[in-house]
Amino acid sequence: MTKKAPFANSIGSRWMRIGICVFLVALTWLVFGQTLRHGFINYDDPVYVYENPVVTSGLTLHGIGWAFTHSHSGNWHPLTSISHMLDCQFYGLKAGGHHFTNVLLHTIAVLLLFVLLLQMTGALWRSAFVAAVFAIHPLRVESVAWIAERKDVLSGVLFMLTLIAYLRYARRPSLGRYATMLVFFGCGLMAKPMLVTIPFVLLLLDYWPLGRLAQSPPSHSKTKAANPRKDSPRIRQLIFEKIPLLALSAGSCIATLLVQRQAIGSVKHFPLGLRAGNALVTCMTYIWQMIWPAGLAPFYPYPGSRMLFWEVIFASAALVVITVAAVALRKTRPYLMTGWFWYLGMLVPVIGVIQVGLQGHADRYTYLPQIGLYIVIAWAMVDLVRSWRYRRQILGVAAALVIAALTWQTWNQTSYWHESESLWRHTLAVNSEADVPHGTLADTLFSQGRVEEAIPHFQAVLQFGHESPENQSHLGVALLKGGRTEEAIRHLRRVLEMDPAYIEGHYNLGTALLQNGELNEAIDHFQWELQIEPELADAHFNLGNAFLKQGRVDEAIGEYKKGLELQPRNLAACLNLSSALLREGQWDEAVASSEKALEIQPANSDAHNNLAVAMAKKGRTREAIFHWQKALEIQPDKVGSQVSLARVLATSPDDSIRDGVRAVNLAEQALKLSGGRSPAILQTLAAAYAETGQFARAVETARRALELTTVQGNTPLAEALQKEIALYQAGSPYHETPK
Repeated sequence: MTKKAPFANSIGSRWMRIGICVFLVALTWLVFGQTLRHGFINYDDPVYVYENPVVTSGLTLHGIGWAFTHSHSGNWHPLTSISHMLDCQFYGLKAGGHHFTNVLLHTIAVLLLFVLLLQMTGALWRSAFVAAVFAIHPLRVESVAWIAERKDVLSGVLFMLTLIAYLRYARRPSLGRYATMLVFFGCGLMAKPMLVTIPFVLLLLDYWPLGRLAQSPPSHSKTKAANPRKDSPRIRQLIFEKIPLLALSAGSCIATLLVQRQAIGSVKHFPLGLRAGNALVTCMTYIWQMIWPAGLAPFYPYPGSRMLFWEVIFASAALVVITVAAVALRKTRPYLMTGWFWYLGMLVPVIGVIQVGLQGHADRYTYLPQIGLYIVIAWAMVDLVRSWRYRRQILGVAAALVIAALTWQTWNQTSYWHESESLWRHTLAVNSEADVPHGTLADTLFSQGRVEEAIPHFQAVLQFGHESPENQSHLGVALLKGGRTEEAIRHLRRVLEMDPAYIEGHYNLGTALLQNGELNEAIDHFQWELQIEPELADAHFNLGNAFLKQGRVDEAIGEYKKGLELQPRNLAACLNLSSALLREGQWDEAVASSEKALEIQPANSDAHNNLAVAMAKKGRTREAIFHWQKALEIQPDKVGSQVSLARVLATSPDDSIRDGVRAVNLAEQALKLSGGRSPAILQTLAAAYAETGQFARAVETARRALELTTVQGNTPLAEALQKEIALYQAGSPYHETPK
């Protein structure tokens, strides 16, 4: 029986490992499974996914070529871009599917981390604890719950595979195993270039726990690393072994610097001293957030002048003390040096010495670096309680409490990512003086039509951010949308004072001036814009609107036509063109433009009305009646259609078309809706009364119309009314002359 004991222990150990893996999967999905009900976020998700036509087209040869030859939102990570294309291929723009992929990749990374640590160290429960904390720490929320951060979880999987491949190579070197590792590493760099420090991490693992350095950890260590082979390669050999990896890292660094030049240049006002100070403070900030993960947010503003000198001094001193301790204890506690330098080394690409973006630091940057700290904590705690009587029970209870607390906090943090508004309101609750959350929340509210709620947040962007033309423009557009035209114009003029060549600023100011009736200046701005960008359809449309308001109908028609050549399915432009053509008496073209509008939107009352007017002018009265009726079915209180249809029904020379009773009803409704002061409606109502034989009412109504017309100085209408009154006094209705 004793001979079977090792086999029984092996079976038990195998089931224990399987049980831990099941627990890790369940824990991860317990926390992050809720994201399958979440939507997209209006911060990077649009440019990465749902507003990117190459990505939304799914996986295509063109898309794959684009991914490898273009930067994606200032980054070159073709595998990440292709993964988004695959999601669109399978799920379309259903956000739940995209979230599923993120959680699945994170789960795989968690399991691979457990396998990696277990194979390297043989420490089952410590490996399980590190993997569990990595799985559900609140700092992971940003990487997993944010679709645009696919690069974190995808690179995390490839990072683990690279380390596992290296472990297999280190234990039994071969060209095939080295090539496998090299492929995984190259793919990882194409998922996220942050992995450039992997060669450094591998050297740390060579020291502990793999024991491949000549100066190996002491023999009393209980891990496999504690028994170094006498033929362990020298450090120079190990560095030489990493040269192909270093070459890939160098290539990735060059590619990243090339594609991020614009983003780097945009923050050149951050001096090197400030960036270095922020980097030091950030290293300690991440440690504090690991211990006390409260007040987390997707954006932390750059400290700038708010950074205190004592913070930099304290952070510098703390980092020096910890580093010295890790080096001093390397022989008795080798995991300290590996874990600590893993953390610091992997932070180097994102610590902000070369600053990209406006954030001071970001939770997502800790996704892989903090694994080093988790290793330190797990192994240090075991060493700390090694001599305690109930050490296993104490460690088990402590680990369970830590995991339970992190699970609860992470669940709550993930829930804020349900949709954009809840996320940015939470962010502002954490830091109300950050300009980016104000801006993104303002964009969210503005897109929902909640303009008055959005305006204070646009104003806050200018207060807490920097006064850029873009920020001024966003506030100006919001004020314009909210009907505060004079305020909008002031802000939009400020935009052009800051950047006279800002094309969007000319368009927005021109739009505001057009709305405010300042037509000449509006025209100047639209024409300036079109000199720079002749193919801006909206500028042609707005210029046409300005010309139309000035009575320059021919010029308006020309601009509408130019705009429609560029944007043929613009409904408003088709309608405005048809109205302009009606004013010029170009009936055939008006019919064509109105019919085009109906192709775009069949249930559009304005299109039916314009088409009816054009048909009537062409003598196609029955068709005109049909379209006026359709217009009134869609919009029963449309006064123009009521009056026009009533006029035809009251005055048509065709007996089979006239319907005096219906004409009266339509005209009376139109008069009531218009306030009773329109001479044209009164004229139509008088004709309808006469058609039904109510000549006294017809005379009285026509005289009211004549009084209003005389006051307005409309001589042609006044003369027409006098002739019609004479007919009504003679007991005759008014009918149009047959065409």
